Amino acid sequence: MATNETPKPTGDAKPAGAAAPAGGDNSPGGDSRGGDSRGGGGFNRGGGSNRGGGFNRGGGGRGPRREPPPAPTDKDGNELTEKVVFINRCSKVVKGGRRFSFSALVVSGNSKGSVGVGFGKANEVAECIKKASGIASRSLKKVNLSGTTIPHEIYAEFGGGKVLLKPASPGTGVIAGGGVRAVCEAVGISDVLAKSLGSNNHANVVKATLKALSELRTRDQVFALRGRTKNEKAI
Repeated sequence: MATNETPKPTGDAKPAGAAAPAGGDNSPGGDSRGGDSRGGGGFNRGGGSNRGGGFNRGGGGRGPRREPPPAPTDKDGNELTEKVVFINRCSKVVKGGRRFSFSALVVSGNSKGSVGVGFGKANEVAECIKKASGIASRSLKKVNLSGTTIPHEIYAEFGGGKVLLKPASPGTGVIAGGGVRAVCEAVGISDVLAKSLGSNNHANVVKATLKALSELRTRDQVFALRGRTKNEKAI
């Protein structure tokens, strides 16, 4: 005989009319919805302790900042001014390709009447400049000046380089180019007229300029060579 009893719900089944909770365990809006691990408000979100500006950012573990090396000075403590006149690159063809080497011509001076020149070679540009600077700072020579210009006109030659220097009135500036300008600015001349009349080789032009400056004589030195005094009148 058939009965009309309805089946009882099991433990896992839910009544047909019962609404599902808003935040079930595995539902899309459950505990793993906006909880601790959600993308926008959890502890590991982008703005937490490990973000870019947190305690472990790039500037946290650095040591003290390195100070730049001191500027080179002469034996009297005057700061030297270094000017790179020319950098030459030489390539050698070998089995695996080409091998490059560099040479640098550097002028160094204290802007107070002393100047020197150095020539260095190396496989790197920075290294050859460093070598040339060291040689230039060790080969400083004293030059006779007259204020901001030179005492008199002078002409000198070195190899194919030929240089003519003329004194100029204050405010004229350094009217020169290439190696002549570098030497004049390093030695402390601010008013001069210069002309390179010979070869364009940078080394010869620089050395001709140094030779011209080394031959400068002041009025007192010329009078001393002649055995006369400054106030003595010519006959």
